[in-house]
Amino acid sequence: MIKQPKLIHGIIPIAFLILFLTLNVIYFGDETLSGANQIALLLASTIGSAIAIHLGYKWSYIRQIIVKTIGSAMPSILILMLIGALAGTWMISGVVPTLIYYGLKILHPKIFLFATVVITALVSLATGSSWSTVATMGVALLGIGNALGFHHAIIAGAIVSGAYFGDKMSPLSDTTNLAPAMAGTDLFTHVKYMTITTIPSLAITLIIFLVIGLRFEPQGVVDVQTTMNTLTSTFNISPWLLLVPIFLIVVIVKKTPPLPSIMFGVLLGGVFALIFQPHIVEQVSGVTDNYPEAGYIAVMKSMFGKVTIDSGDAQMNELLTTRGMAGMMNTIWLIITAMIFGGVMESAGLLVKITETIIRFAKSTASLVASVVTSCLFFNVTASDQYISIVVPGRMFAKTFRKRGYKPELLSRTLEDSGTVTSVLIPWNTCGATQAAVLGVPTFSYAPYAFFNIISPFMSVFIATIGFKIRRFTPEEMQEIEREDENSPVELKFEQE
Repeated sequence: MIKQPKLIHGIIPIAFLILFLTLNVIYFGDETLSGANQIALLLASTIGSAIAIHLGYKWSYIRQIIVKTIGSAMPSILILMLIGALAGTWMISGVVPTLIYYGLKILHPKIFLFATVVITALVSLATGSSWSTVATMGVALLGIGNALGFHHAIIAGAIVSGAYFGDKMSPLSDTTNLAPAMAGTDLFTHVKYMTITTIPSLAITLIIFLVIGLRFEPQGVVDVQTTMNTLTSTFNISPWLLLVPIFLIVVIVKKTPPLPSIMFGVLLGGVFALIFQPHIVEQVSGVTDNYPEAGYIAVMKSMFGKVTIDSGDAQMNELLTTRGMAGMMNTIWLIITAMIFGGVMESAGLLVKITETIIRFAKSTASLVASVVTSCLFFNVTASDQYISIVVPGRMFAKTFRKRGYKPELLSRTLEDSGTVTSVLIPWNTCGATQAAVLGVPTFSYAPYAFFNIISPFMSVFIATIGFKIRRFTPEEMQEIEREDENSPVELKFEQE
């Protein structure tokens, strides 16, 4: 006989997950994503499975739900692999360095803070990584700002604001792929829908930093020529290289499916590498006397593995490093183990029980969105991990949003508005701890000036409150969803009796 789960049954696996993740931060630090958090998810899944079996569910049934749940994430996993390849070919082709170069050209002393947000946003958009952006361009901009007389906390706040805008919006970012995977929508729908809350948040942030900068009288001269010279001496910087991201945007606007679109970008980057960066091709391949062979080896290396372009500057080399498909494996592993945990929790109705309790007081769109925001903040504070703050609430609220008639992009956007950007504001979160160490600025010092990160969750709730472009399923679509739910694993679980 199947027993109905109680709230405590759902809390126990999550409590153990939080405990394991907290221990991982203490003992593994920055290496948590290399496997420690994945194992924590598996251990918590084991505890959840034991509870499900105690409630009367058979292991064969639990396994069936786990496999089905993992299968639902396969499109995102394939996209992540191609994004790794895209980052590689765009680096050796000079596309990413060109974006950085032209981003630096807008820097001006009077609007330094404004420009810092723009530069870090452009670099993070191009690379898909807030961490590498902060560790490279962020460190350089912090030194420039200090020389001008700006307080280090304000500079760090501008750096973090821009870097996490890019981390949130870039199709190359793992969180930008993770959120729609958890909510049940596709990458490009997710990115497009995020602009409704993200653009106003960025605009307000830029205005604030512009006002601060214009009211401040900096002393000194901003010198970014060394960085630009390093880029131009390493790559053939050309406006023609901007055609690669432009072509990809056009392909996306034409509503080409994500996988073919990204593969097009990968191949185009490889072609431009052969045309514009022959010296980089030879450097990466190690072949100097056979260019066709060198081209093949270099493009393949950039697609599947780690490639570092030697610029003669150790700090710049960090920015000019990509890891190809192999660099996505830790994230893919995390997704798979997270889906295992979600499948276990879903098989026994444990997530449903938790969400029913949480959303009991959420009667409106705004209160439902606020519930997600609160949950993401809770996991950022307690689990100390950005990914978990997206994965667990995403799995918890996915069905609730669907049953209430909201399209999944509303949930995926809310996950990013709260989970992705607030992680860096928590000192003991992996993001907050890392950025504080890299910049040499305490988290609590820069957090009040990370305006984009602070504004984003409030903007998410505000947009939901006024009901602006809240996407809902049509009555016909809801009927189809109800038919699907009738045959869903959760509804079929009582067949075991």
